[in-house]
Amino acid sequence: MSFRGEESGGEDGARSSSASDLRKPFLHTGSWYKMSAAGGGMGSRQSSLMDRLGSSAYSLRDTSVSAVLCTLIVALGPIQFGFTCGFSSPTQDAIISDLGLSLSEFSLFGSLSNVGAMVGAIASGQIAEYIGRKGSLMIAAIPNIIGWLAISFAKDSSFLFMGRLLEGFGVGVISYVVPVYIAEIAPQTMRGALGSVNQLSVTIGILLAYLLGMFVPWRILSVLGILPCSVLIPGLFFIPESPRWLAKMGKMEDFESSLQVLRGFDTDIAAEVNEIKRSVASSRRRTTIRFAEIKHKRYSVPLMIGIGLLVLQQLSGVNGILFYAASIFKAAGLTNSNLATFGLGVVQVVATGVTTWLTDKAGRRLLLIISTTGMTITLVVVSASFFVKDNITSGSHLYSVMSMLSLAGLVAFVVSFSLGLGAIPWIIMSEILPVNIKSLAGSVATLANWLTAWLITMTASLMLSWSNGGTFAIYAAVCAGTLVFVCLWVPETKGRTLEEIAFSFR
Repeated sequence: MSFRGEESGGEDGARSSSASDLRKPFLHTGSWYKMSAAGGGMGSRQSSLMDRLGSSAYSLRDTSVSAVLCTLIVALGPIQFGFTCGFSSPTQDAIISDLGLSLSEFSLFGSLSNVGAMVGAIASGQIAEYIGRKGSLMIAAIPNIIGWLAISFAKDSSFLFMGRLLEGFGVGVISYVVPVYIAEIAPQTMRGALGSVNQLSVTIGILLAYLLGMFVPWRILSVLGILPCSVLIPGLFFIPESPRWLAKMGKMEDFESSLQVLRGFDTDIAAEVNEIKRSVASSRRRTTIRFAEIKHKRYSVPLMIGIGLLVLQQLSGVNGILFYAASIFKAAGLTNSNLATFGLGVVQVVATGVTTWLTDKAGRRLLLIISTTGMTITLVVVSASFFVKDNITSGSHLYSVMSMLSLAGLVAFVVSFSLGLGAIPWIIMSEILPVNIKSLAGSVATLANWLTAWLITMTASLMLSWSNGGTFAIYAAVCAGTLVFVCLWVPETKGRTLEEIAFSFR
């Protein structure tokens, strides 16, 4: 099945005329695909474009490469997300010196992105519901750009704080909308890999901030922070809206157009169209639910899994460990902590890239089990090494061995986190939440993630000053609990459509 033809034609007519009804540009949606019936084929401009593009254009017609290109465009949002997270680490000394800030004021500056992200998370679901996924990313990009400009021209703390809040708001929206958009456009056989691109892009953004921060002044670095969203905004005009959102909004013609270009122009989308239509029709029969109905399995289980995974992801302590990596490395006995932090960022990018390749092969659940098992073991090793170090002479051979063991354990922890718990909770959240509560439930899950991240970041320094070994022991216990949670509750979603996943909870 392709797009629907004129109302006067039957189904066969729609099928036979699809080749003449379709315009075939790169990634536009809706009426961009349609031409008048009298046109009798592609317009001259489109025909000329196809001739110039040659085999590349036909690969867009015949494969799912459109979904890949759409994912790469929206991945600019998570790169912005990561750049925001990584910005404060290499700029701390310079900003404090130039603007005369105290350490507590700079700490407030760093934490304000989390505060802004909480606000963005609260609004993200409703924004994505009423103006679409593309419109939400457009809204998220604008305050990000304004925020970076405010920071780059800051003469005192007020502009600095305002810019950080604006960035955080945009990041909060991006952190919900991007994984949802990718899940809704991706073919079921590629959804895991494309969904993992979200977390991979975050780690790339962090790494870029670390790398560039070693070579350019902080004001120039903040100007460079504008680039991802500056490219994202025009890029959004060249990708289709989520077909599932279009179907939910009753835009059935645009829905089929969007799905056709995402699956390839020569692909029969009839079965997928009918499945999405049945799912949307079912959700429309119950557009609102009473609070008492949340306890029903079809809502309570996916809510518990989605929110639980995103909260446990942060309770593992990963943000506290990464945020204070330099001081942890110093405590472990490493002198060049900034270079070590950059190296840790490289390791995280590589490990997340491996996850992107494995997600649709090994499956989400297996990777989560491997990831949480590895995190538990490595944190136990790090905790034990710090406990031993605290009770031996600093210059002894055993002290050096324990220092190297703690460093190796931290790197192994980041690798284990990146192999599963970093990316997959966002993928599963976007896959399992029922369509009629996705906007509200997704906002709550994203808010819970950011709130927990803020709490971990704010308490990590106090906990590390109390006891390095004790802090990592607590994080290890949480990771062990996460492993139990995954084994008991998290289903495998590999190779299943979003509609099949939703039906399995009924």
